[in-house]
Amino acid sequence: MFEELSQRLEAAVRGLRGQGSISETNVDGALKEVRRALLEADVSLAVVKEFVAEVRSKALGAEVVRGVSPDQQFIKLVHEELVEVMGGANAPLARAATSPTVVLMAGLQGAGKTTATAKLGLHLKEQGRRALLVAADVYRPAAIEQLQTLGRQIGVEVFSLGAELKPEAIAAAGVAKGREEGFDTVIVDTAGRLQIDTAMMDEMVRIRAAVVPDEVLLVVDSMIGQEAAELTRAFHDQVGLTGAVLTKLDGDSRGGAALSIRKVSGAPIKFIGTGEKVEALQPFHPERMASRILGMGDVLTLVEKAQKEVEIADVERMQRKLQEASFDFSDFVQQMRLIKRMGSLGGLMKMIPGMNKIDDGMLKQGEAQLKRIEAMIGSMTQQERENPDLLAAQPSRRRRIAKGSGHMPADVDKVLADFQKMRGFMQQMSRGGGFPGMPGMGGFPGMGGFPGMGGGMPGMPGMPGMPGMPGGGAPNAGPRKRQRPEKKRKGFGQL
Repeated sequence: MFEELSQRLEAAVRGLRGQGSISETNVDGALKEVRRALLEADVSLAVVKEFVAEVRSKALGAEVVRGVSPDQQFIKLVHEELVEVMGGANAPLARAATSPTVVLMAGLQGAGKTTATAKLGLHLKEQGRRALLVAADVYRPAAIEQLQTLGRQIGVEVFSLGAELKPEAIAAAGVAKGREEGFDTVIVDTAGRLQIDTAMMDEMVRIRAAVVPDEVLLVVDSMIGQEAAELTRAFHDQVGLTGAVLTKLDGDSRGGAALSIRKVSGAPIKFIGTGEKVEALQPFHPERMASRILGMGDVLTLVEKAQKEVEIADVERMQRKLQEASFDFSDFVQQMRLIKRMGSLGGLMKMIPGMNKIDDGMLKQGEAQLKRIEAMIGSMTQQERENPDLLAAQPSRRRRIAKGSGHMPADVDKVLADFQKMRGFMQQMSRGGGFPGMPGMGGFPGMGGFPGMGGGMPGMPGMPGMPGMPGGGAPNAGPRKRQRPEKKRKGFGQL
């Protein structure tokens, strides 16, 4: 997501490094690169012109701050303008004074509207709200069945009257049911079209009149690029949008839609879809997204993901095991599965400041290595998982595990040796007051550390570094074990 844009913006800033101050000459050179970067990201031309003009005006009028280099000052201005373009602040979903809150989902076919409807239902359920999904797409084959299947999967009720009635009648009946049965939110899934047409807009206007929604959310495929501006304008003029849901941001998106929607319609992006799984929906925070685009990471979202998946009791139990050096292979597998629930390893790493430069090939190698390690652990008995010392004492057990997992005995030996080293290191760091690093983040068995990671990822089970979690403290607090520079650069070189 936004990788090409991030790289181009970084190149623009690089030209200002070493300069004594921001001048009209060097800022114009940097802005030329910024303009090219935004256009290549498929941002609307009108938005690009306004963006560049605003940054130029602020850069030339900025006061010189002692100790702040021109490139740092320029990054700050670009960051602020990115935040402004994308909406300034998070815009939460509306909540009606009298139940139910009615949310109308609109968009073109193929944008992921039905899936986004289910994702939003699950998000509201996790927020303690009782949602009802209304299947009003009577045109697309199996659309109703798809929503019903997703509803059963997430435990959210779906209302349907089949495909024979008009969509506005189904939507109105769904809202009536929501009101009668005490649902606090009703989400209406409507039909999409392959293109904007009069019949589609007329139908959306009728549905809107029938249900009087509190929110009209336009579901936009993030890969649509500059077309997002025209699509947004057409829907906003006819239906009146209150927000947008940007889907497929985990794909090969160039990011143009995210930077165009708010400027064109005035309606904020409220949610982003970051994967195919029904759990992959996040509230949109412009400041966090701007930080990601500029390669600054997104630690707050990372911590929120961790807090969502982790129970406090599990954190306390894991921290005790770390301090006692009783962390075993069963705990290791639990940690790996926690990472998988939070998303891909690559996606998580790029939320950490400075980690956006890690090569994707290295990350894929790392994920493949984790699968190999999990296969080895899967060939262990429960006794061996809980007592790794058994494996160290009996080579015959290691040979059996290697054969059962399809690996060489030397591979198992390497994993066991690295695991023992990691366990000792984590105990030492835990007692010293720093955070020991998640198994694998700078210490997965059989893997080198990520460059620049140091102690690992704050805020995971057993990690004293998560603010508000047992062990508290800011990331990087406490003593750190010094590493030689060559070790930091290895990355996955030990695979």
